[in-house]
Amino acid sequence: MLFEFGIKDIIDIVLVALMLYYIYRLMKVSRSLNVFMGIMIFVVLWLLVSQVLEMRLLGSIMDKLVSVGVIALIILFQDDIRKFLYNLGAHERMRTITRFFGKDKAANSEELKKVIMPIVMACLNMSKRKVGALIVLERNMPLDDVVATGELIDSSISQQLIENIFFKNSPLHDGAMIISDKRIKAAGCILPVSHDLDIPKELGLRHRAALGISQESDCVAVVVSEETGSITVAIKSELQIRLSAEKLESILTKEMM
Repeated sequence: MLFEFGIKDIIDIVLVALMLYYIYRLMKVSRSLNVFMGIMIFVVLWLLVSQVLEMRLLGSIMDKLVSVGVIALIILFQDDIRKFLYNLGAHERMRTITRFFGKDKAANSEELKKVIMPIVMACLNMSKRKVGALIVLERNMPLDDVVATGELIDSSISQQLIENIFFKNSPLHDGAMIISDKRIKAAGCILPVSHDLDIPKELGLRHRAALGISQESDCVAVVVSEETGSITVAIKSELQIRLSAEKLESILTKEMM
């Protein structure tokens, strides 16, 4: 009986290829690429031993390892799996549907402007005076674990408060400020640092921390460089550097809507 190869088989192969590619990207971002490659090599060897060479003893041992290994991988990569499922649910189309059933767009835009403008003006002033700052705006994924590393503030957003917190002699100026639910939740927070080798060398630790938190959540991180005064935004594991105040406002309005 000849092997039948139809349209379903093509779709099947394409879907598996897309799934493996997405897992590859996820592992690359989380610096687990070597683990992914090791798993793929083991799977190929398992198929070769059990299906092609039909070695019963070695095949049965590897079958047991695979069954136990799946549970081990779930435990080992639970954070990555959680982020994958979250990203699936927080896809741009899902957010669009949520906005459609949300409150009136004009009213929401007006409320958002009250949140964004103090941040933009504070960043503009700090940029002119070359005051370093790192502000993280929470979106759908909670940042409670990051908030717990800093000093709880829970205050309304104001330009003066932001500038005072990041003033060079302030005890909280070195950490990150977390903004959540249209309030300043905490300051002096510790963020995960990205070890991405593609980051330009002139960018400092604040930029690496901003990129790191954008790799682990869906937040928007704003950085003001202490050396150059330039404004940078980190979104979805990407840096947008040397932004004007108008561009910063545009990005925040688009991403936080």
